[in-house]
Amino acid sequence: MANNNKKSELKNPKFNSYWIYGAIIIVFIALNVFGGGSWSQPKKTTQGEFETLLRDGDVEKVEIVNRKIAKVYLTPEAKDKEKHTKNKKGSNFLSDGKQASYQFEFGDLQNFENSLDKIKSQDNLQTTVVYETDNNVMSEILISLLPFVIIIGIWIFIMKRMSGGAGGGAGGQIFNIGKSKAKLFDQDTDVKTSFKDVAGLEGAKEEVQEIVDFLKKPEKYTSLGGKIPKGALLVGLPGTGKTLLAKAVAGEANVPFFSLSGSDFVEMFVGVGASRVRDLFKQAKEKSPSIIFIDEIDAIGRARGKNNMSGSNDERENTLNQLLTEMDGFGSDSNVIVLAATNRADVLDKALMRAGRFDRQIYIDLPDVRERKEIFEVHLRPLKVDEKLDTDFLSKQTPGFSGADIANVCNEAALIAARNDKKTVEKQDFLDAVDRIVGGLEKKNKIISPKEKEAIAFHEAGHATVSWMLEHAAPLVKVTIVPRGKSLGAAWYLPEERQLVKPNQMLDEMCATLGGRAAEKVIFNEISTGALSDLEKVTKQARAMVTIYGLNKKIGNLTYYDSSSGNEYGFTKPYSEKTAELIDEEISKMIEEQYQRAISILNKHKDKLTELATVLLDKEVIFKDNLQKIFGDRPYSKLETNAIKDTSNDVNSELIEDDKSESILKEKKNKL
Repeated sequence: MANNNKKSELKNPKFNSYWIYGAIIIVFIALNVFGGGSWSQPKKTTQGEFETLLRDGDVEKVEIVNRKIAKVYLTPEAKDKEKHTKNKKGSNFLSDGKQASYQFEFGDLQNFENSLDKIKSQDNLQTTVVYETDNNVMSEILISLLPFVIIIGIWIFIMKRMSGGAGGGAGGQIFNIGKSKAKLFDQDTDVKTSFKDVAGLEGAKEEVQEIVDFLKKPEKYTSLGGKIPKGALLVGLPGTGKTLLAKAVAGEANVPFFSLSGSDFVEMFVGVGASRVRDLFKQAKEKSPSIIFIDEIDAIGRARGKNNMSGSNDERENTLNQLLTEMDGFGSDSNVIVLAATNRADVLDKALMRAGRFDRQIYIDLPDVRERKEIFEVHLRPLKVDEKLDTDFLSKQTPGFSGADIANVCNEAALIAARNDKKTVEKQDFLDAVDRIVGGLEKKNKIISPKEKEAIAFHEAGHATVSWMLEHAAPLVKVTIVPRGKSLGAAWYLPEERQLVKPNQMLDEMCATLGGRAAEKVIFNEISTGALSDLEKVTKQARAMVTIYGLNKKIGNLTYYDSSSGNEYGFTKPYSEKTAELIDEEISKMIEEQYQRAISILNKHKDKLTELATVLLDKEVIFKDNLQKIFGDRPYSKLETNAIKDTSNDVNSELIEDDKSESILKEKKNKL
């Protein structure tokens, strides 16, 4: 029976408003075609044939209609003539019941009347001439109403467009413009995402799972007097999995789940945003217990009073005020939990962040090595990968990658393997995918002169040489002089994942970054514009050391970084002009010291630098093994590095080297 009902519902067509428009058009056409009251017209003739009939005395009356058509009425005797009996199909009757036999159009009315009077006077005829005006009342009414119909139709079309489209549902019709645009996910909606699909994010998953447990078993928590949290805010960098976590909540909660974006509240009409907030919470309360998820909440949750140019009655602020009232006001309901996600928590209003509205702030960081391995295992499930593929290796090769980046790597690797007609996705495909995402598209056909290619080879070899000789520089993975994206060459490193960074570690990284320009100076005794990205990187690092982290002796333990972003427009600096000059001097001094340090290292290993550049020119791509053949093992083993790291057990002493570690460093510098 249920299947039959479904079939009958499918057979019955749904009502569409365009049917009404079609019916109006059909009626309009029908009235124009049949509105004159004439189902058939008299036989058409010419003015010459009419004059012949007139001279023969066969015309009883001539009716001039609308000053351009002449209808000819024959005498009873003429109608009986054989040549006229063939034309009795007409049905256009006058008020006296007589039928016009012929009709024709003439040109100028004055000329026609003169010709008619002349024939009547010559033949002494008694033919009468009458004048009629044929009016189609319905046609005239419709024509007069047509402009209004067109204007109203265009207005309805525009209003439907602005209110979310011509479709039905909340926000779809003109009178539903203030309705919420949230998508509802409930038991009838098939949401396949679960917490098993969310790899890593262990701490965040525990927090969110507890919120789901609140809704499933509220008495477990309320029996002790506790209250269910009002909301949770997911904060993290783009691509870390905030929206994915919300999808998992929708799939696991088994309660109505309303999902929408912060921009869905924004509209050109005043008061619409606040109206949609009220309607959203009204729907959620009717289906409570329920969850509301607002993605990118910073679209409406920015701190109030910052945009002075728009005036006090700002539509976004009104929307935020209504949201604050609904979340924790006189009419708030504890059975509705609000989830929100943003990567701009620093710009949100303080009233929105307080306890009682968003009780929990869940920070989602970039995944570490272990979490990246779990994410790879999730995204490798649908792929046909090589059995020898090592996920540990992949996780180590992708430091700083977010979950979205790892998903992109897996997809790009599958496309590369398919492009090369492989049956499985292999290790090299993943490495090529990482290169493609980090460095850009490979441009093998780019025209580079031999001198430029040699300069690029020595530049990249300089990076590799200096980083190989420094203790805290990131280990080299490979060097290439094949152009990628905007770069003419690139060196890939595998940076160590540190939670705390020491000054000497940052200085070593700066020195390795300046190794490319230093190599140009050592070999060619001139420099080029190829070090732009290197200079940009070291300038940012040096400025951060001086102005943010307080790692400069002259500036001291001061930071000019404002984590609250209170000075949004940045019209003033938080330091004097004298301090600004000192900051610029220290930044320049720090960069110049590392540049001279890189030149000193390259002068000491100039022959090996030249050998490495020669190999690079020959092969275009070299790896760590090539450096080991030329330079031997790195001067600093990993065990010694770990020994230095373990000289202190507490976090505070990480930034201050003890005497023992300083002596170790001095011994190693003397060996160099």
